[in-house]
Amino acid sequence: MRKEAFPSTIRRAVEAVLDKQATKLAVLDLSGLGAFAEYFVLCTSGSTPQMRAIADAVEENLHYEGRRPEHREGGTQSEWLLLDYGEFVVHIFSERGREYYDLERLWRAAPKWSAPEAQEVVPEAE
Repeated sequence: MRKEAFPSTIRRAVEAVLDKQATKLAVLDLSGLGAFAEYFVLCTSGSTPQMRAIADAVEENLHYEGRRPEHREGGTQSEWLLLDYGEFVVHIFSERGREYYDLERLWRAAPKWSAPEAQEVVPEAE
C-alpha cells in the first residue's frame, strides 16, 4: 500500500499528523472488510498537549478539503482522541492507549501502511 494512492483527505490527515511529530503513524485500509469506515489513521502522541495539537492540525488540514469531523471523542484526560470523518477515522493515542486498544491486532486482516520513523540525524564528520 502506497501513501500516494490514498484519497486526498487521508493524505492531508497523514501530513498533519507527521507535521506534529506523532509517532507510530499507520493507515489501515478497511474497505471490503465490513467496517463502518474505509480507513483508520492511527498515531501515537507523547503528551496530552501534543495529542490536542495533532487533532487541531488534522482538523485544520481537512478544513481545506471542506471537511469537518462528524464526531469527536476523547478529552484532556483521555488516553485516546478520535476524529470521525465518516469514511475514515483518525485515532490519536497515548502510548498506553495504543497498547490497550491494539487496533492493528483487531483489524489485522486490513492492508496496512506505516510511516517510516524519523531517522536520527547524525552529524557528518569533517
